Amino acid sequence: MFKRLRKRGSKKIGLSPGTLVHVGEKKTDEVKLSVIDYNLNNAKFEELESVGELTHYIEKDTVSWLNVSGLHKPDIIDKIGDEYDIHSLTLEDILHTEQRPKVEIYDDYVFIVLKMLQYNDQKKELDAEQVSLILGQNYLITFQEKEGDVFDRVRSWIEKGQGRIRKKGADYLAYALIDAVVDHYFLVLERFGDHIENLEEKVFSAPDSAMVSEIQKMKGDLIYIRKSVWPLRESVNILLRDELNFINSENMVFLRDLYDHIIQVIDTVETFREMSSGLLDVYLSSISNRMNEVMKVLTIIATIFIPLTFIAGIYGMNFQYMPELEVPWAYPVVWAVFVMVAIVMVLYFRRKKWL
Repeated sequence: MFKRLRKRGSKKIGLSPGTLVHVGEKKTDEVKLSVIDYNLNNAKFEELESVGELTHYIEKDTVSWLNVSGLHKPDIIDKIGDEYDIHSLTLEDILHTEQRPKVEIYDDYVFIVLKMLQYNDQKKELDAEQVSLILGQNYLITFQEKEGDVFDRVRSWIEKGQGRIRKKGADYLAYALIDAVVDHYFLVLERFGDHIENLEEKVFSAPDSAMVSEIQKMKGDLIYIRKSVWPLRESVNILLRDELNFINSENMVFLRDLYDHIIQVIDTVETFREMSSGLLDVYLSSISNRMNEVMKVLTIIATIFIPLTFIAGIYGMNFQYMPELEVPWAYPVVWAVFVMVAIVMVLYFRRKKWL
């Protein structure tokens, strides 16, 4: 089973709060910084060589999106925190990649943690990555564990000026990124739906012991998806409920739509969890039915041979004076009796619908 439900890393034991230590798997060699700076008329894409280059984008009228790929170098994350005046506890949570999805509101920014899920078709397993967002006035910072994400469509909208994204601020950009993550949940669940259908066909047609591990693994993946989505619902609800300077009231309608999508994901996950549990019950019932069929056939065969064994046992006794022993046709007659007894018993079993 995909091991996600781990305890807090032992690296943190004994350290003071706010100490920056990367907890989690190292998923990339280099930490890459990229910036998309845009307004209504223009969009600029740039790869940064150092954190110091961020000074060109701070306190500008344009919207700046800084994406950080790679969290295994705390010193770089610390420098970014200094540039944007991010609290040390927030930086600590960014580096701890086993965080529960949540929202934390500070004076100058909003901190959002969520899980980005993708389904690996080759390995047939769930890939999970923590994504942290810091939403401030006219800027958004995203922290990812590795390169590759589900934000390409948002980048395309910015580059081509499609939709309303370049007409709005950083709060709408944050919504668009979270919405892209949630929409990808639906794609992941489609894969699970197809997998459940395939398992259902196998369970009814040709159940085998390997299905148990498949079903258990799928149940574990669905549990993890549930643990990723349920807290996100509460996070979006906080953004809707609290009046924040960073979120324009005009964008609340989009957050409400996002909240509805999350509810749909939760309902689908719960349905699939019930179906996966039902699959295990169906599998056990199928195996039990097959065993019963085998036992029924073996019992009928044994029952047919009981009278035949009785007759053979009688004539296998070593008495000298047995009247049938001297009859020339005794042997074929006994065989005829054997066959007749077997036929009669089979017909009787069929009449009783035991066969």
